[in-house]
Amino acid sequence: MASVSGECHCGAITVTLATAPTEITECNCSLCRRWGVLWAYLPADELTVAATGTDTYAWNGKHVDFHRCSVCGCITHWVPRKPGRKQRGVNARLLAPAVLAAARLRHLDGADTNEYLD
Repeated sequence: MASVSGECHCGAITVTLATAPTEITECNCSLCRRWGVLWAYLPADELTVAATGTDTYAWNGKHVDFHRCSVCGCITHWVPRKPGRKQRGVNARLLAPAVLAAARLRHLDGADTNEYLD
């Protein structure tokens, strides 16, 4: 399978996934629902981020650093703070609409149970 790429609105950040995601997640936690992101989860070694600058935010400074473009403000990806954790999340809304249409959409109850609803 071929790699897929997406970029923030201004083009300062490009994310490249080794393969197109087959599944994307809509989370209803307090951050994700406000940002309107859809997440593609993948191992760290299957993601490349080319960035001229990002700002980060970590809710309560706990689990992950959410990155956004320091120019246009688009949420681009997250990186875990725990060194051994290999999973990453990419804002799938940066990818082409055809890539999103081909993937299964899952719904995560991140606001309460942290379990998938489907």
